[in-house]
Amino acid sequence: MSDAIKQQIRDLLKEHNAVLLAHNYMRDEVQEIADITGDSLALSIEAAKTPADVIVFCGVHFMAESAAILSPGKKVLLPRPDAGCPMADMVTADELEALRAGHPGVPVVTYVNSSAEVKAHSDICCTSANALKVVRSLQEDELIFVPDRNLGRWVARFVPEKKFIFWEGFCPTHERMTVAAVLQKKAEHPDALFICHPESAPEVSALADHVCSTSGMYDYCRTSPAATFIIGTEAGILYKLRLESPDKEFILASPALFCPNMKLTSLEDVLVSLQTLAPVVTVPEDIRLRAKGALDRMLAIPRD
Repeated sequence: MSDAIKQQIRDLLKEHNAVLLAHNYMRDEVQEIADITGDSLALSIEAAKTPADVIVFCGVHFMAESAAILSPGKKVLLPRPDAGCPMADMVTADELEALRAGHPGVPVVTYVNSSAEVKAHSDICCTSANALKVVRSLQEDELIFVPDRNLGRWVARFVPEKKFIFWEGFCPTHERMTVAAVLQKKAEHPDALFICHPESAPEVSALADHVCSTSGMYDYCRTSPAATFIIGTEAGILYKLRLESPDKEFILASPALFCPNMKLTSLEDVLVSLQTLAPVVTVPEDIRLRAKGALDRMLAIPRD
């Protein structure tokens, strides 16, 4: 049955001149059929470069918003509109403005795991891969970092000269990965390297051999001479890790590393979305332009 659904999806993608995006945490079968897989913002950037008229985003709501921000001329579909992000929901534009009012002139750095409206009230965005570079690019010695306190505190370790005002948001999935769980896996696999996402709690990141984004994990594991890795991020990443390095062993750091929102989207959902060309995600133009400005300022920072 799944093969038949996959063929229907491929046929409809061609019929509608559509591109199918899948985040690294999606179900294996969704990643398998996607045209492009990757981090949330990287997917939106790549989709904007394609000649596709329709973007089908297998991810969560803020990711589809990012695609709509960067591709205003394309129709953006989110097969599961109920796929949200608890961290993104932990801050609103009104709450951010209230914080800004108490710190006049202090720039706001906003993690892309946030709503379009919050991005629109920010000075610059960042990803987990470039957060440190974004912070270092600021002239000011004080900044507001939202919404992820764990990513913010990880970055702050490397720029002690700057003062951070943290929003106390977090990723519930990464927060469930405990020191005890990691130590148990390290004891069971003493030769393994432990790699974790900077959304992890600081005491967990302190145990890591390497801390990086999901795209960074692919690069690190592919090029490392190590044979075994303990992976400290959402379970969906294991699909591509094992695909790219079939000769290596990848062990999930904790069974708690499972995001129910990321696992909502099924092949059946993708098929229905393409059949109906719905649900459509849009961003009001005034918010889109302001949010795009924060993203553009991030993208303007020179890469290494």
